[in-house]
Amino acid sequence: MRTWTPEQVARAAGAGLVAPPPTATGPERVVIDSREAGPGSLFVGLQGENNDGGRFAPQALAAGAWGVLTTPEHAEAAKCAVPGALIAADDPLKAMQRLATAWRRNLDAKVIGVTGSTGKTSTKDLLLALLTPHRRTVASRANFNTEIGLPLEILAAPTETEVLVLEMAMRGTGQIAELAEIAEPDVGVIVSIGPVHLEFLGTIEAIAAAKAELLAGMRPGGTAIVPSNEPLLEPHLRSDLHTVTFGDGGDVHLVRSDDHQVEIDLGGQKIVLEVPFTQSYLRRNLLAAVAAARAVGVTPDGGVALELTAGRGQHLILPGGATLIDGCYNANPMSMRAALEDLVQTAARAPDARPVAVLGDMRELGPTAREYHVELGEEVAHAGVEVLVTVGELAEAIGEPFAGEVHAVPDAAAAAELVPELVRPGDIVLVKGSLAVGLKAVCRALTSDGRPTRGAGAHA
Repeated sequence: MRTWTPEQVARAAGAGLVAPPPTATGPERVVIDSREAGPGSLFVGLQGENNDGGRFAPQALAAGAWGVLTTPEHAEAAKCAVPGALIAADDPLKAMQRLATAWRRNLDAKVIGVTGSTGKTSTKDLLLALLTPHRRTVASRANFNTEIGLPLEILAAPTETEVLVLEMAMRGTGQIAELAEIAEPDVGVIVSIGPVHLEFLGTIEAIAAAKAELLAGMRPGGTAIVPSNEPLLEPHLRSDLHTVTFGDGGDVHLVRSDDHQVEIDLGGQKIVLEVPFTQSYLRRNLLAAVAAARAVGVTPDGGVALELTAGRGQHLILPGGATLIDGCYNANPMSMRAALEDLVQTAARAPDARPVAVLGDMRELGPTAREYHVELGEEVAHAGVEVLVTVGELAEAIGEPFAGEVHAVPDAAAAAELVPELVRPGDIVLVKGSLAVGLKAVCRALTSDGRPTRGAGAHA
């Protein structure tokens, strides 16, 4: 927004310019933490349940910020601070969202929105890998997928951006619709539908409807990328969108694959990609990413240099030779099943490797939570896992059907003490649970003897 005038910035935000900055140009970036404010920044003082960021407007200006966007009372209070733009709005968050939409329209870029019950982050990572060799591409950072994070990612996109890949998260109805309204995606990708956030939505049909808000929010003529043979999404498909299906029997599907290469049928065109990953779920998500890439005019080729976001299934070689599969960011029945498959397949390729599963609670599953954990335990029992560590009260049910070596601990701190003592050289160790369980502590304990390295074929 450097080329915008202060008046343009305020107008785009639907806000009032109380006082102009010393310069006639616009800000270089937008921040919501006053500690990150500095020359060229626009500080947005957001109102939270327990804190009002607008109180820090004077500090942001004192740090050299280009200006502040805050409520009228805080803008008035900041008049005596170091000179800078004072932009006032009754709702600073909505103003920031409007500003993001205006910047999105200013960019000569295609926008891809990605959501799903599981796999949206890895699909976003795959899209970044596929598109970067062909287009100047920007993709959402780790947790910037909410009503606050998504507009910040749009506003961080430089003028020369050609493709903007935005991850969209939700916990209830209306949230994806809000994100789609801000981002105005040209392409909408729904990676999967599964039992996530049942505590808030109640049924799998309601989850599908919430995810499909992405499709409802798209302009006519856009492209919808959806799983093949997904009846839950059929009521939400639109005749004025171009719909592309992926997966078995879909418009985009695998023709053949081996350890290092996949051949994909892309609507009748065959393409071959070199891939450094063998996980089934990643190869399925690759199909969605390839379909979305084609929708913005890119036909992927060559190697896929995938860098997974932290905590989403990276394979790390530990000191002593064991391998960690780091899935500590989050968990639900679908992602647990995919991670368990990855664990077993990885162990099968390593002679004498023991599959070790450290599994924490899967949260937000509502009244059927215990049943989902018991079902997961049955899958663990049949998968060939040799050592199971359950973390948390819900996760303890995973161990009930398991006849092998099992350890039940109450929390992540106890697991962080126990697991390093159990792991042997050559083991393949999966660590996965909902974010609130805090299993990152276990990953830190396993890697504390030295910096882990990425394993061959570890895909991260």
